[in-house]
Amino acid sequence: MFEELLIKPLYNAFVFLIGVVPGGDVGLAIIALTLIVRAIFYPAFTASIRTQMGMQAAQPELDEINRKYKDDPKTRTERTIALFKEKKIRPLAGLVALAIQIPIFIALYLVFFREGLPTIETSLLYPFVSIPTVVQTNFLGVLDLLSAHNIILTVIVGGTQYLVTRLSLARTPAKASSPEKEATHRMQRTLMLYMLPGLMTVLTYTFPAGVGLYFVTGNLVSIAQEWYLRRQKNATK
Repeated sequence: MFEELLIKPLYNAFVFLIGVVPGGDVGLAIIALTLIVRAIFYPAFTASIRTQMGMQAAQPELDEINRKYKDDPKTRTERTIALFKEKKIRPLAGLVALAIQIPIFIALYLVFFREGLPTIETSLLYPFVSIPTVVQTNFLGVLDLLSAHNIILTVIVGGTQYLVTRLSLARTPAKASSPEKEATHRMQRTLMLYMLPGLMTVLTYTFPAGVGLYFVTGNLVSIAQEWYLRRQKNATK
């Protein structure tokens, strides 16, 4: 089911894009496919960002509810749900975005590299998808997408992922609800700020460069999306 619902459609879209981008450049096809996937799931990613922004804005009221009804779990839950409805906050939006990203990433990785580019696996193609006449695995004639250990690409991925993570943390409350939790909260934020960029850096260095190109494209889209939503939010104030 995973292959039929994700791998085959993505693989066919990928092969089709290779056939239409200039010079059959696989790197351009990776960028195009990443943009298409992010566009399709734009509502889910946007809902996740808006939810985190809403949570940040509503944090003082949440703290007050937790303080006022700390001995009354039922009322605390009811007031919290009512506040979420009032502020149009959807707590599960972040989980939905994460649930989308994980299988999509696995499928894209398999699409890019399991099928042994530059060879095209014709058994996976739909009848209406033609085999590209040229499959160029050197992105813009400079970056070998099938080779690993590219230092420059690794640094770019680490830097853009750090910026994405920093922007994401800026949407969450900077301080904990109580002094007792402040040290733990600060440590968690520090770990998140450096752990995910570090992980992405290691993966980029270890995996073929095409994975790094996918990461960079996704990060740049996330940064642009964040900028756009922040601008929208500021315009409505």
